[in-house]
Amino acid sequence: MNNTQYKAYSCEFFPPKTDKGAEKLRTTLTELAELKPAYFSVTFGAGGSTQEGTFDTVKEIQAKDYNAAPHLSCIGGSRDSIRELLNKYIEIGVKRIVALRGDMPSGMREMGDFRFANELVEFIRAETGNHFHIEVAAYPEIHPQAPSAQKDLENFARKAKAGANAAITQYFYNPDAYYRFVDDCCKLDVGIPIIPGIMPITNYSNLKRFSDMCGAEIPRWIAKRLEGYADDKESIVAFGEEVVTELCNNLLDNGAPGLHFYTMNQTEPTRTLWQNLGLE
Repeated sequence: MNNTQYKAYSCEFFPPKTDKGAEKLRTTLTELAELKPAYFSVTFGAGGSTQEGTFDTVKEIQAKDYNAAPHLSCIGGSRDSIRELLNKYIEIGVKRIVALRGDMPSGMREMGDFRFANELVEFIRAETGNHFHIEVAAYPEIHPQAPSAQKDLENFARKAKAGANAAITQYFYNPDAYYRFVDDCCKLDVGIPIIPGIMPITNYSNLKRFSDMCGAEIPRWIAKRLEGYADDKESIVAFGEEVVTELCNNLLDNGAPGLHFYTMNQTEPTRTLWQNLGLE
């Protein structure tokens, strides 16, 4: 496993769309901050729909003296618009960026100045030097739009070699996919830390919908157990906690350089896993 001495435990939020959602997120932020994660990342909405929401959420996190890492999507964007946004983040003290290709904003037909995430990473480095710690995305089970596994691996290698410091994976429940991906990266001399993305299991229908969209596989044995619980939420949560805790222990025991929790703006699932694992 690569870079085993690097350890980063972090949490991800999405920008709230309502006042009620904003209040809930403030509570979740306060509660999860007690765990002392390295940073809180904030997603960029599908189709570029929440750029303003991302900035506002990041600004609020930074104002409370926690480290925030905004997702920055480049597709459909211009060099000028990305430069302006980078400068705004520098002004509020942001030191981390999650650099992504993203989805084409709705109603927009032009690709913009960037086609791929490696071009965004190169641009950030050219504009800001080493100011930002840059994370990029990784797909152990292969990006759903990739023409092949090899092409996807080569795309990831380009992002790493463009100047990324680390990577966060799409969530997965099969650790062998992660280990194979890391080994394949090592063969390409890609040595940046590849941090597993962890999705707590609390609702099977939502998980299945997310997984169908992003190409994450739910192993059949897990899916069948979750289906069998039907509407028994308590059993789903208990089973999910057991499965994901075991997954995380497996990953950490085998040298994973940290964990990145997809919180879905909820406290308890992530806090429970964090405490089960004894993370510091």
